[in-house]
Amino acid sequence: MSIATITLSGNGQVVIPKEIRDQLQWVSGTKITMFSSANGITLKAVPTKKGRKLEDLIGMLQHEGLPLSTNALCAPVDYAQDWSTSESRCK
Repeated sequence: MSIATITLSGNGQVVIPKEIRDQLQWVSGTKITMFSSANGITLKAVPTKKGRKLEDLIGMLQHEGLPLSTNALCAPVDYAQDWSTSESRCK
């Protein structure tokens, strides 16, 4: 963790020191969120969304047991079996 003292410019701007930007891997264009509190402010980088391809997700969910047939996977779910139980939980 690094600590730096910076000065607020006449336009209300601050410069985040290079040492800290390098440590946090903040490059030009990094979106940053600012949170204010009674103690001051907190800066936090906005997480970048990374697109994924369907191929990247293969094997992510593991099924233990015998493989299921397509018909078994597509069979309708009988909600009536558990309907009264789920209704009693909502009261």
